[in-house]
Amino acid sequence: MSGFLNDLLAHEFLRNALWASLLASVACGAIGSFVVVRRITYIAGGIAHCVLGGMGAALYLRSVHGVTWMHPLIGAVIAAMAAALLIGLVTLKAREREDTVIGALWAIGMALGILFISQTPGYDEDLMSYLFGNILFVSDTDLILLLVLDGIILIGGFLFYNQFLAICFDEEFTRLRGVKVDLFYLFLLVLTALTVVLLTTVVGIVMVIALLTLPAATAGQFTRSMGQMIWVAMLLSLIFSFGGLVISYGPSLPPGATIILLAGAGYLLASIGRSLFRRFRRAG
Repeated sequence: MSGFLNDLLAHEFLRNALWASLLASVACGAIGSFVVVRRITYIAGGIAHCVLGGMGAALYLRSVHGVTWMHPLIGAVIAAMAAALLIGLVTLKAREREDTVIGALWAIGMALGILFISQTPGYDEDLMSYLFGNILFVSDTDLILLLVLDGIILIGGFLFYNQFLAICFDEEFTRLRGVKVDLFYLFLLVLTALTVVLLTTVVGIVMVIALLTLPAATAGQFTRSMGQMIWVAMLLSLIFSFGGLVISYGPSLPPGATIILLAGAGYLLASIGRSLFRRFRRAG
């Protein structure tokens, strides 16, 4: 721990990793709580795996065709938002086909990303970092883009908090009250897509759903309101991210995988502890 803190003061890449953890944790708690309560994890999974296609296309365009402004995170945002809107519209208009569409987009997004990266000179080695994450490689430019995404997510979540709350807990009643449920549902998916892009920089595409849901699911076991759940999920996400960084730094373990294992252990311990507490309470 002391070695990590000493290096944190000396190395910019560690400070960038810490800032990325903070930014990702804020979005994770804010949107992950709605994802868990609304039970749209499978939709978020489809969105997450389309991100690789956007990243691969951005790298290809920048390296091969000289589109210098096409940053991988910009490609990820475009792909994630397109996938969110497409999946959301199919879910609303053709419910019987949503699983097929999500599965198809899941596979196609991954395949396109692999193909684009394979055709991009000098970027073959980046595939593993996109799939499993490498928060230690976050640059200053990445942090600026992450900060912008975080701002959009927080502003959107704050402005339409009551509407999101309503469609998560009582969609039919909300619809009867004249609220445009479909519109706010699509907007929630768009914010979920942006959160997925944020978390991809921390733990990668394969494990992004775990970080999106585990802190929120853990927080949900000990809170009684959505507001409390969001704040606790933010705190837990930051603890898991920072703890994973510290644990992985010394033995040179993959930070993304370490963060997820820590989050998973926290969720399991919370679940077991809550179950035991209920048993003892009933026995008493």
